[in-house]
Amino acid sequence: MQLGIVGLGRMGGNIARRLTKAGHSCVVWDRNSAAVEGLASEGSTGATSLADVVAKLDAPRAVWVMLPAGGPTESTINELAGLLSAGDVIIDGGNSFYKDDIRRAASLRESGIVYIDVGTSGGVWGLERGYCMMIGGEKEAVDRLDPIFAALAPGLGDIPRTPGREARDPRVEQGYIHTGPAGSGHFVKMIHNGIEYGLMQAYAEGFDILKNKASAELPEHERFTLDMADIAEVWRRGSVVSSWLLDLTAIALTSDEKLTDYSGAVADSGEGRWTVEAAVEEAVSAEVLTAALFARFRSRQDHTFGEKLLSAMRFQFGGHSEFKSK
Repeated sequence: MQLGIVGLGRMGGNIARRLTKAGHSCVVWDRNSAAVEGLASEGSTGATSLADVVAKLDAPRAVWVMLPAGGPTESTINELAGLLSAGDVIIDGGNSFYKDDIRRAASLRESGIVYIDVGTSGGVWGLERGYCMMIGGEKEAVDRLDPIFAALAPGLGDIPRTPGREARDPRVEQGYIHTGPAGSGHFVKMIHNGIEYGLMQAYAEGFDILKNKASAELPEHERFTLDMADIAEVWRRGSVVSSWLLDLTAIALTSDEKLTDYSGAVADSGEGRWTVEAAVEEAVSAEVLTAALFARFRSRQDHTFGEKLLSAMRFQFGGHSEFKSK
């Protein structure tokens, strides 16, 4: 299939590469002309503007926008809306707020343009591992673009199959799901990221306690000097707390057990706040996720080893740089 891709950063560029390797045709554009030229040399078709992207696509067109949430995404979608025709599709694969998706879908529907929101998880590893996708939008358009989503998804891999799923949607086992109407994809991804905050915080606090078992504040006979990298590694092997986040923690700790390259000032990219807001709107208790968000706020004032570990995990899966000042 043919797909336009706007925004060729860490994830957008690799989405184009993965699709090209799968035999799909990508028309790519970014404000950074070097990024366009690089992907063109790898088999994509480069474009010089949004209008050029649209001109190089055959109807019905589909354009995937992979830009930071907020202004960049909003302005790009507005411009595309003036260039595309009825039956064309705009896909927002970034981390937009789901209520913005609902509003955009309703507005674009008046022109006959279909809006699809794709919560995309996979970070800088997506080219190799594939992307887990949570897709909101009209069923007909989502089904038509299924070859694109199937090529981007991780596939069944070596994960054991869950018993009793025989009558359910087989796409889910491949790593992508049609969650429902516009907005639902980013809503599910938002909660995914809120959970991510909590999981990361649990690992960070646990390893901080392990590290500080050697503290001079403890009686000498109760002190242990523990190997953080080896503990992370052994927990990867059959432990009930094993996960991809723990895999990335082990990588970071093996590289530098003291995490000296990380400041410990941990950013939050929005989804954690939105998750807590949704919990308030729904009157759902979310103590762990809320505490994990507030811990990130505090980390910008005082930094612990655990918060350095949070920074290291964010860098490992998403390329988020929170390095110390040189």
